[in-house]
Amino acid sequence: MPAQAKSAKVAAGTARPASSPLTERQAARRRRILHASAQLASRGGFDAVQMREVAESSQVALGTLYRYFPSKVHLLVATMQDQLEHMHTTLRKKPPVGETAAERVTETLMRAFRALQREPQLADAMVRALTFADRSVCAEVDQVSRRTTGIILDAMGIAEPTPEQVSAVRVIEHTWHSALVTWLSGRASIAQVKIDIQMACRLIDLTAPDGT
Repeated sequence: MPAQAKSAKVAAGTARPASSPLTERQAARRRRILHASAQLASRGGFDAVQMREVAESSQVALGTLYRYFPSKVHLLVATMQDQLEHMHTTLRKKPPVGETAAERVTETLMRAFRALQREPQLADAMVRALTFADRSVCAEVDQVSRRTTGIILDAMGIAEPTPEQVSAVRVIEHTWHSALVTWLSGRASIAQVKIDIQMACRLIDLTAPDGT
């Protein structure tokens, strides 16, 4: 099995049972909703994403929108998962080239960070939604976490990570999220973000089974 397929399997290992697949029409409707959410957030941040405006922009009834996403937080967390999915596709087309796993993961996360940097209002809206998310949004938050894990595992080039490496990935995810928060709030420069991510990624090499 290819490394990417295996890493995706590992990333989804704790996933909840999948719900019924969407029909083609439902999937298209969901894509329109997520696109509208991203567009509104890009223009005005978290506060600009109003459910009625999302419904109008995506040409769905307000009641239909709420059946897909019970709240704005659900919607924006799902939007982040969708954005990460697009990033993952882009990263797979042009994989990182670092000599070590730590270098490759650092390059990957900085590329993802720069993509978010180009849309600061959207990034802020999605991160705020993650911060506000309660237990009712756990399924969407889990999807974001699994997608981030998949991105990191692909960069590592490891099909079956050890428990220590899985723990390292979790620490890296937490660091990346914290770096986004501190940058968005103006408390960290991009240079500091890179230093923090590089430091966290060193855990990957420290947990390598062969010690390299």
